[in-house]
Amino acid sequence: MNGSNKNVIEKTIIVEHLSKNFEVIEKKPGLIGSISSLITPTKKTIRALKEISFTIMKGELVGFIGPNGAGKTTTLKILSGLLYPTAGFIQILGYDPWKRDPAFLKQISLVMGQKNQLWWDLPAIDSLELNRAIYEIPDHTYKESLTELVELLEVKKLLYTPVRKLSLGQRMRLELIAALIHRPKVLFLDEPTIGLDVIAQQKVRDFIFDYNRRFQATIMLTSHNMDDLMDLAKRVIVLDKGQILFDGNLKELINQFAKEKIIKVLLSKEADIKKLDEIGKVKKFEFPSATLSIPREVAAVAASEILQNFPVADMTIEEEPIEEIIRRVFKGEK
Repeated sequence: MNGSNKNVIEKTIIVEHLSKNFEVIEKKPGLIGSISSLITPTKKTIRALKEISFTIMKGELVGFIGPNGAGKTTTLKILSGLLYPTAGFIQILGYDPWKRDPAFLKQISLVMGQKNQLWWDLPAIDSLELNRAIYEIPDHTYKESLTELVELLEVKKLLYTPVRKLSLGQRMRLELIAALIHRPKVLFLDEPTIGLDVIAQQKVRDFIFDYNRRFQATIMLTSHNMDDLMDLAKRVIVLDKGQILFDGNLKELINQFAKEKIIKVLLSKEADIKKLDEIGKVKKFEFPSATLSIPREVAAVAASEILQNFPVADMTIEEEPIEEIIRRVFKGEK
């Protein structure tokens, strides 16, 4: 259904009590077990998603994170209309995704890291021309989009090179152009920086940020790369075992689950490492630098004690690495 209500349209993605179950055949061990599984298969239901609900507004860029098997890719496939849900209500831009309405498909794009849509033996420009025809993009709009995307991603010299001759980073940037040539309003990015080197990762991140800002595109981003989240997402949805554990501001996630502060000390002369260990857990010590882990609630007191009792040339108090905090969320720690 194509909704006309402004409030519905502003809420670009609406997900209510979404569930997805998969039926799999349990394979028994050994040759006899394999034959038995073929003759009298035993089916098992896997609950990939368990009544998850969230809303994403127009122009939001949301990090969608969780461990392997959490249900992230399943969710993106349902939202893009590739999978049918077991239960629940979903609306994207006022459309039901699984109806695969052409008007809906022209406004979304799903990019999966290392999954190719470019023809392997042809130059990327040929695949882009094919996409122009598929999406029925007017010539002037196509040329305008192509020029803009090529400049943003710095790939002008690569357009006429066979895709198989490109590096992974070069190919990923061209895959993004293929996915965005029709200027989708909603973009689902599944591990877009996976396998890329540091420079290529940053180019892709810069591009995603710029695309979101320029076109007010609504973006859902899954990634195991915490730099992607820190650079791009203000809001994160944390998914584990098919359930949402957290949905909110990334800073709130840090405040809620961060148990410790990291104090980094630069000493002006030698000091007794054992005395430092009495204040907090010494994680690293290579004179003149020391790194301590301190419970959040006593970080200020600990810093004061270090300043009073040690020859400090410099000191900083930092948050725990985001990776540690996310890992704690997945383990169910509070």
